[in-house]
Order: sequence, then structure tokens, then C-alpha cells
Amino acid sequence: MRHIYLIRHGQASFDADDYDQLSALGEKQSRLLGDWLKQSGQTVDQIIIGGNLRHRQTAQQCLQQFRSDPHQLPEQDWILDRGFDEFDHQEVILKHCSEFSDFCALKQFLSNQSHPRRTFQLMFNDAMSRWTSGDYDDYSESWVQFQTRCRDAFMRLTETKVDEKSHQHYWVFTSGGTISTLIQAVLGIPDQRIFDLNASLINTGVSKLFIGRTQTSLNYLNSPSHLEIHQRPELITYR
Repeated sequence: MRHIYLIRHGQASFDADDYDQLSALGEKQSRLLGDWLKQSGQTVDQIIIGGNLRHRQTAQQCLQQFRSDPHQLPEQDWILDRGFDEFDHQEVILKHCSEFSDFCALKQFLSNQSHPRRTFQLMFNDAMSRWTSGDYDDYSESWVQFQTRCRDAFMRLTETKVDEKSHQHYWVFTSGGTISTLIQAVLGIPDQRIFDLNASLINTGVSKLFIGRTQTSLNYLNSPSHLEIHQRPELITYR
């Protein structure tokens, strides 16, 4: 049986010029995850990362705390699979908010709002509705293409031949959109509700899937145990 852990990246740098890197808090969240995985006796046979920098950085910080031996799970042995990349959220938002020439202009607008993150979330929700509707063909990657890409990457994991008597544990460091799409396939969530799930996924939250002979089942979703144990609400973030 395969055990696949889908791990969302730590908090990214929302307010920086380059979103695709962990914030200081995102690095801390990732280290706390690694410590929790170690203390709870988790095992891993293979590390898989998406192609975004925040995926690799989350894995690096997590494994830094998890390893007992610095030579364990060396980075050169990790599998890079671009099928686990996040969708281009900047393109999706700008296609909906065409009044902004680029993402910098959008961020400038948000900085002048009383509640920038709340305003962004409302804009993001509307942009996602446009993208997932399938009524527009002006995206470099359509919603259906994104779903297919993510699920093909997941199939590459499930189709790898392993000893049927062994238990293989895979840790996949990826993003919220990717995780939502994979969970959607397992639970049969309709497109109209999928990004309600996406909005609820916390940074470094862990979702665990069992891959049996005939079906894939969800063991748990979006676990925040490694953060909640510290009783510090500021550790729980969603972007």
C-alpha cells in the first residue's frame, strides 16, 4: 500500500516583488512540520516536489528538522515533477481584473485598501469562477488542462511498481490548487465548490491518501497539528 502525503508549501512572500519564495514565517512553519513529522515517528521513502521555488524551500526547511543524519534523503535524490506545479494565479487574476496592466499595478491597488488580503480574496474568488467556468479560452493553461496535469502527475506516483507487501511513503511538496484538484478527484467535489476547499488549506497543512489495489481513499485532510500544538494563532496562515 502506498501512503501519499500532500504537503502545502509554507507561507509565501505575498507582499514581496517575487511571491514564489517563503516568508520568514513560511520557513518557520516548514521547520515545525519537519520536527512534528520526526517526533510523531513518520517515515518517508521518496520526496517529490513541484517546480515552484516555494515547494523546494518548504522541503528543504522541513527535511532540515526531520533528518537524523544530514546524508539522509539528499536533495539530489528528490523527484522534481512539474505536474505538481501550481497554476498561474497572476494570469488568472489579471484575466478577470483587466483594468490592471500587470500584477504590480494590482498590488499597488491592494496596498491602498483598508483590508488588502480580504480584498484580494474577493477578487481571487471571482477570478477563479471565471477560470473554472470554461467559458473563456484566453488562458495559457485552462482549468481542465490544469486538472489533467495534476492528476497525471499523481498517476505517475500510483503506477510506480513496488513490492505489494511493503508500505511505501511519499511526501509531495506542492500547492493548494494542486492539492484541491487531487482531493476533488478522490471525493467527487464539483468544480463550483473546489475553491472553497482551496481557500481552507493552511500553509504546510498535510493531507494523507491511501493508495490500495482498487481505489484511492482519503485518510485525513489539511492537518494543522504541527502548528496547533504550539498554541500560537499567528502560525496558521492561508497564503
